[in-house]
Amino acid sequence: MNNFRDFPQISSLIKDENLKTYPLYLRTYFSKCVIKEMKKKLQKNLNENIEKTAILNEIQNKIKHFLKNDLQNLINASGVIIHTNLGRSVIDEELYENCKKLICSYSNLEFDLQTGKRGSRYDSLLEKFKILFECEDALVVNNNAAAVFLILNTLAKDKEVISSRGELVEIGGSFRIPEVIKAAGVKLHEVGTSNKTHLKDYEEAINENSALILKTHKSNFSLLGFQSETNLEELKILSKKKKLILYYDLGSGWCENLNPHLSKNEPEVKKLLKNCDILSFSGDKLFGSVQAGIILGKKKFIEKLKKNQLLRMLRVDKLSITFLNETLKFYLEKKFEKITTLKLLNDSLDHIKQKALKVQKNIKFKTSLQKSKSLVGGGSMPDKSLETFVLAFEGKALFLQKKFREKNIIGRVENKNFILDFRSIKEDELSHLINIINSMDTL
Repeated sequence: MNNFRDFPQISSLIKDENLKTYPLYLRTYFSKCVIKEMKKKLQKNLNENIEKTAILNEIQNKIKHFLKNDLQNLINASGVIIHTNLGRSVIDEELYENCKKLICSYSNLEFDLQTGKRGSRYDSLLEKFKILFECEDALVVNNNAAAVFLILNTLAKDKEVISSRGELVEIGGSFRIPEVIKAAGVKLHEVGTSNKTHLKDYEEAINENSALILKTHKSNFSLLGFQSETNLEELKILSKKKKLILYYDLGSGWCENLNPHLSKNEPEVKKLLKNCDILSFSGDKLFGSVQAGIILGKKKFIEKLKKNQLLRMLRVDKLSITFLNETLKFYLEKKFEKITTLKLLNDSLDHIKQKALKVQKNIKFKTSLQKSKSLVGGGSMPDKSLETFVLAFEGKALFLQKKFREKNIIGRVENKNFILDFRSIKEDELSHLINIINSMDTL
């Protein structure tokens, strides 16, 4: 067709047999989009011939692209347990079912059943945090960056925060601690060097405008060689002497029952709380729950945070509170196997090997069982890894990686082989993984 009048009507495209399997809203929307694009194309070249078949194919391609970009299940065979791009921590089904009962009905989210008056949305979490972490008070916001922002804006606005140059980190998505500090209305006073910061550096920086000492855990990078940092115990003594607030930005905090290899030299929340006034960490990293910024510390400081008008903008919704609440229950009841992130990080090498062998024996393609290393991920423990078993596939690694990705299996390339790492693959995914691989014609 080479005339605008010859273009098929939207109604005829929507009813076409080639598109009828797709939802009406997709057929309608993309039919309009493609017709608009085709008309523009024809305006530029009036002699071009555009067939109805080409229009239908383009509509179908756009619908397929749209559906592929929609949220869908993936099998994480990358070996990165807390994979930021794949949704970080996974929620256990039993925990989800417990939450489902609450989020599918009305609840006492902000209702005091004893008085019949409005309550606080944090009440259900507060006592559990106090029991689990032995803290005075707690507060939850939508992520740890929000926690950093709220704490600094509340406790040090228009004043100075002292921080080591070696701890001014950049977190995911190019967000930088110095920029967060600036946005919070606080002046940053950098001390020390990128590799060494001494107690005297903090002491010499303190002046009449100083309000807070910020110590940031290097959770997403490691500093080796000629380096040293001031420990929290020393900073506690200094901050108390100078009447400054000591805040520890932990980033990714673990609670209990973490793999001993990983927990070695990794600061534990309970111990840190004994040496600082306030700290914060992410809920969906080593804690193994949903995205949240968990703030723990002294009551007098957290009470100030609760009065900041910004909290209304940074607060978490009922879904996050419900999932956090159930996660806390599992921790308190010592049901660590129900915290999926902990379960995968703590998985035994023998069990990982058995998972790999089960798949290897039941797929039609040749693979080799190999030992390798898995990573924690999520900006946590960059200098540590865990032993694992992988299946290596023969063939062109990048081609195989793409082919498996198209089937929603995310593996990795290692030593010029495409591999599936079984530390990050859940037990209940094995049968599905086998079926997907066997459905492939060739590799």
